[in-house]
Amino acid sequence: MEGSSVHTLARWCSRHRFVVLGGWVGAVVVLIGLVVGMGSNFKTIADLPNSESSHAYTLLGTSATSTETGRIVWHTTGQSVDTAQVRADVSSMLNKVASLPDVKAVQSPYTAGDAAQLNVGQNTAYANVTVTHGVNVDQVQKVAQSIENSDLQVEIGGQAFAPKTKSGGIAEVVGIVAALLILLLMFRSAWAAALPIVTGVAGVATSLLFVMVGSHFVNLSSDSITLGSLIGLGVGIDYALFVVNRHRKALTAGASVTEAIQEAVNTSGRAVIFAGLTVIAALLAMVVVGMGVLTGMGQAAAVTVLFTVLAAITLLPALLSILGLRVLSKRQRRRLLGQETTPAATRRKRPRRTPAGLWAALVTRFPRPMATLALIVLAALAVPVLAMRVGEADASSDPAHSTSRQYYELISPAFGKGIDATLILVAETPDAGSAQALNTLAKNLPSVPDIASVSAPIPARDGVQVIQVTPSSSAGAKATVNLVDHLRNDIIPTATAGSHLKVDIGGETASNIDIAHALMSKLPLYLALVALLGFLLLALAFRSLLLPLVGAVSNLATIAVALGVLTAIFQWGWASKLLSVGDGAPISYIVPVMIVGVMFGLSMDYQVFLISRMHEEWTHTHDNTRSIRVGLTETTKVIATAAVIMLCVFSSFGFSGQRVVSSIGIGLALAVVVDAFVVRMVLVPALMRMIGNRVWAYPRWADRITPRLAVEGPSPDTTGTRPVSVLVGAAEAETHADVLVGAAEADTHADVLVGAAEAETHADVLVGAAHYASPAPAGQHWQRNR
Repeated sequence: MEGSSVHTLARWCSRHRFVVLGGWVGAVVVLIGLVVGMGSNFKTIADLPNSESSHAYTLLGTSATSTETGRIVWHTTGQSVDTAQVRADVSSMLNKVASLPDVKAVQSPYTAGDAAQLNVGQNTAYANVTVTHGVNVDQVQKVAQSIENSDLQVEIGGQAFAPKTKSGGIAEVVGIVAALLILLLMFRSAWAAALPIVTGVAGVATSLLFVMVGSHFVNLSSDSITLGSLIGLGVGIDYALFVVNRHRKALTAGASVTEAIQEAVNTSGRAVIFAGLTVIAALLAMVVVGMGVLTGMGQAAAVTVLFTVLAAITLLPALLSILGLRVLSKRQRRRLLGQETTPAATRRKRPRRTPAGLWAALVTRFPRPMATLALIVLAALAVPVLAMRVGEADASSDPAHSTSRQYYELISPAFGKGIDATLILVAETPDAGSAQALNTLAKNLPSVPDIASVSAPIPARDGVQVIQVTPSSSAGAKATVNLVDHLRNDIIPTATAGSHLKVDIGGETASNIDIAHALMSKLPLYLALVALLGFLLLALAFRSLLLPLVGAVSNLATIAVALGVLTAIFQWGWASKLLSVGDGAPISYIVPVMIVGVMFGLSMDYQVFLISRMHEEWTHTHDNTRSIRVGLTETTKVIATAAVIMLCVFSSFGFSGQRVVSSIGIGLALAVVVDAFVVRMVLVPALMRMIGNRVWAYPRWADRITPRLAVEGPSPDTTGTRPVSVLVGAAEAETHADVLVGAAEADTHADVLVGAAEAETHADVLVGAAHYASPAPAGQHWQRNR
C-alpha cells in the first residue's frame, strides 16, 4: 500500500478512464458468458464436525447430504381418512409424485407395514417421500395438492420440502433507493449521489458472477449469493462514499479533477484498501470454525468485498474523471469558477460552528459522563446475548401463512410435535450380549421424559441396528436439546455398561445440535482471533498500544450488541412476526459467525476513518484533546451518512422473509448504527480523552521492529500554487482548526489542517497577511491548477 503506487494507480485510472471502464464492462460480459455457458454448481454443504451424529451416518454407510426425506400429509373432514375413495385418490396422487424427476421413493400409509403413518382417530395420514437435492419442490406441491377439495386438505413439509433461501426483491430495491436519497441530500448532486450506488452495484454484480463460476471449483452453498450481495452492497457503497467525499473536498479546495482524484485515492482510497483487507481477513478466518458451509460463505463474501474495493480504487476514479466537475452541486461549481461572490457585509468574522463541532466539543469536555452513558446503552442492548441459544428453527416457528407452518399444524395434532424431529439411535451389536442390551434399552426408552414413541430395533446391516425415537417436542425446542443430552450422558451410558454395545444418536435433529455445540465451542476462539487481528492492524497503522486496545474492546462490544439484539428480536420473538419470519426460535448457527466476521470488519472501517484523521492531527500538534475534537468533527458527517446508508441496505434484507438472511441483515443494520453513533462518536473519543496523551504512546523497541504502514497518506502536493494549510496557535479553536493567521477578514474562512483530510469547508488558510494580503478567488486557483 505504498503511497506512490496508490498515487500512480489513481493517476493512470483517471487518464485512461475509458480503458478502465471498458475493462470492467468487458469483465462483466465475459463472466456473464461463462455463467450462461456453465451455469452454477452450488451445493448443500453439511460436512458435520467430528461428532456422534457424523459417526452414526458413517455406521449406516450413508451421509447427511446424499438424499433428503419430506412428507405429504392429508386430513379429511366429514369422512374417514381410510375410506376406499380417499385411498384411491391419494394412491393415484402418490404414484404421480413417485414418477417425478429426483423422487427416489414414496412410502404410503396404505401399504402393509406402514400403518404407523395413519391416525384414523384424527383422520390424518402422511407419506414419506425420499428425494435428491435437485427436486422441484413447487412441482411436488402442485401434484400433491391437485386432489384437494372441501373435504380433503393436503400439505407438504419436512426437511426435503423446507423453504429455500431466496435473494432479490422489492425490499432490497427500496434499500438502495433510500441510500440514493441519503447521498443526494448529502452531496446535492445527482451524479455524486449515483456514483457510490453505481460503483457498489458494479463491484457486487461482478463478484457474484465470479462466485457463480467459482462454484464449479469450490464447494459453495447457494446462500453465498444472498449473503455476498448483502455484505457487498453495504461496504461497497460506503467505500465509494468515502472516496467521493474526499474527491469533492479536494475540488472545492482548488485542485484540478485529476489532482483531486489522486488525492482522494491516495488518502481515503488507502483507508478503503486497509479497511477492505481487514474485512476480508475476518471473513477468511472463519476457517477456524471448521465448517465447510461457513468457510464457503466466508470465501464468497471475501471475494465480494475484494471486488468492491477494486471498484472503489479503479472504476470510481475513472467515472470521476469522466464526470469532471459535475460531481459538485451547481452552487459549488459557480463558486469554484468564480461566478458567485459573497457580499462583504455578509462575511462572517468567526467560522460557523457546525453541529459536528459542537458534539465533538461536548464529548471532549465531558468524557467521563459521555463514556458512562455509552457503556450503559451498550450493556442494555447486549444483555440478551447471555440467553442466546444456537440451533435451527423448525416449521413450528415459521410464519402462519407459510406452507411449512400449515403442514406442521396439520400433522402435529395427529402425530405429535416431534414428528419431524426423529432421533436415530445407531447401535453396534457385535455379539448376543450387546443385542440383548439394545433390546433392554428399547423397552426402557418410552419411560424417558419427553419421548413420544420408540420403534423396535431394526437391522441396518451386519452388526448394526437402528432405533427411531420421536421426541414430544419440536426439533427447535429446548426440551429436545435437553433430551439428546440426557440420552447421551445418562440413559445410553447406563444401558451399555457391562456390554460391548455402542450407541450413537444421529438424524437431522441430532446433527443440528452437534453443529451448534461445535460452533459455540469454536466461537470464543474466532472472537479472540478477530480481536487480536484488529489490535495488530491498528497497532501497525497508528503505532500505539492503548489505542488498538480501545479499538479491539469496542469492536467486541459492538459484536455483543449485535448478538444481543438478534436474541431479543428473533429468539424471544419481539419483532420476528413484523419481519414476516414467524415466531421466536433459536438463532441459526450460521448467524453468529457471520455477524462476528462482518461486524469486526465494519467496526474496523469506522475506526480507521475516525482515528486516521485524529492521528493526522496528532502528528502535527501533539495535542490529544485537539486531535480528538478535530478528528471527530471532520469525520462525523461522513461516518453518520455511511452508517445510515448501511442501515438502509442491511435492513432491506431483513424483510426478505427468510429467517437466516433477515437475522443477518437486521443484526448488521442495528449494530452498524450503534457502532457509528454510540461507539465511534461517543465511547472511543471519550476514552481517548480520559486516557490523555498516553493513548498515542508506543514503545521504542516496538517502533524499531514494527513495519511502517500509512493508512491514510498525506495529500499529494499536486498544485504547487495552492496555499499551504497550517495550524498556528489554534490548539483550542472551536471548529476543527479554522485558523486565519493575520487574515481575519479573508473572504473564505477555512477549515485548515495540514492535509485537511475531511474538512467540512475547504478554503485557503493564509499564513501571514504579508504573503497573501488578497487571496485569489477559488475559481482562479482552479484555473491555474488546470
